Amino acid sequence: MEATAREVDTAVRAAHAARGALADRTVRSAFLRTAADRLQAARDQLVEAADAETALGPVRLTGELARTCYQLRAFADIVDEGAFLDVVVNHPDDTATPPVPDLRRYKVPLGVVAVYSASNFPFAFSVAGGDTASALAAGCPVVVKSHPDHPALSELVAKVLRTAAAEHGVPDGAVGLVHGFEAGIELIRHPLVAAAGFTGSVRGGRALFDAAAARPVPIPFHGELGSLNPVVVTEAAAAERAEAIGTGLAGSMTLGVGQFCVKPGLVLVPSGAAGDGLVKSLTDAVSDTDAGVLLDHRMRDNFLAGIAERTELPDVHSPVTPGAGGEHTVSAGFLTVDAGKLTGEGAHDLLLEECFGPVTVVARYGDDDEARAVLARLPGNLTATVHLSEAEAAGEGRGAEILAELTPLAGRVLVNGWPTGVAVAPAQHHGGPYPATTSTSTSVGGTAIERWLRPVAYQGAPAALLPAELRDDNPLGLPRRFNGRLER
Repeated sequence: MEATAREVDTAVRAAHAARGALADRTVRSAFLRTAADRLQAARDQLVEAADAETALGPVRLTGELARTCYQLRAFADIVDEGAFLDVVVNHPDDTATPPVPDLRRYKVPLGVVAVYSASNFPFAFSVAGGDTASALAAGCPVVVKSHPDHPALSELVAKVLRTAAAEHGVPDGAVGLVHGFEAGIELIRHPLVAAAGFTGSVRGGRALFDAAAARPVPIPFHGELGSLNPVVVTEAAAAERAEAIGTGLAGSMTLGVGQFCVKPGLVLVPSGAAGDGLVKSLTDAVSDTDAGVLLDHRMRDNFLAGIAERTELPDVHSPVTPGAGGEHTVSAGFLTVDAGKLTGEGAHDLLLEECFGPVTVVARYGDDDEARAVLARLPGNLTATVHLSEAEAAGEGRGAEILAELTPLAGRVLVNGWPTGVAVAPAQHHGGPYPATTSTSTSVGGTAIERWLRPVAYQGAPAALLPAELRDDNPLGLPRRFNGRLER
């Protein structure tokens, strides 16, 4: 199924030719809603195909498909509303210094978007996932590079999307699909590709990011690469609800066999009796977790190798040892280490790197300074979490100070919760400082559409030549800022 360079070129050119069909916002929103309906109607077939290739299970996959359909409909609503166009109109003002001419600004689609599917979300971050949905909503056709872990499912989903497109006069080329590693390289280099979205490893994402930047005409590359997702548990919180925090942590780190990008991979737990109680609760809960199947043999091999490297480090202990659970499965576990081993000379830097699978590192800290020293060594993350006591959450103690310390580290900061579970909501931000992502944008939520747009301003353009979105009489009824006043 490896696509040749010629096949990639054909797919990109077909996508480029489909831009005009997506220009009408009414067509785009109708297409997105029909796509959601068609995917929902094909649920049984799609879930069966997905489970055969990923072993993620019908319950998880059915939920993920429902989320994908909801996401498509949510972007259809955004397209209909039109606020994403950021329309701004300024009439001439000769009294300003300097004088203001007639200026009218809005956003236009970038062009063909290359989408690189993820392994761990065969629906929500794949052919019909957030990158595709937001790009189509912006008016950008897509060419998707399928993930090798679910090629058959990718073909099925692409067929559903193309069927939905045809119902609204949108050509098949609006949703292109290619397979293979070399096809992914050809895709990012193609001169008609205007932007790219990626979800995957730091190594793979960085290689594509560098290729996007090295083009004769560089393009935006919105990559989600890797995240440790640190958690800080205060001593007061551990004293107040050690059992609940330990149980919650076990559920979060083992959810989906630890294959979520927001899995908590480093947890700062206080030394002493309160922290000991938390670790005991975590031990009991993880010990009761069944072994699971990772997405492919490569991931299983990397997980087992990563665990072996980490457990061989001096002064690293494993109250529940993660590893092989059987011929094809892996068992969940966690490692413990003194927080001091993560800072200073001879620090265990490996423990500050993401290990994909059902494992987390519990670092026991003696005081606030020791916890701060560990946080100061962390790279960018998708999420950062703090567990506070009831009094700390009410404003007593260091709650606000810890939030301020975590904010530079992540795109989403949680209080008394767990990062697994990324709601599709207007206020969501799924991104963070590098290496969590390669840009400041989000890949989840309504503002994900902004990645595929660019602003353009018209100065002194005659009314008869203006796009309908920028006319004074606002024939499309768009939200806009008109001569400094926000209109809705």
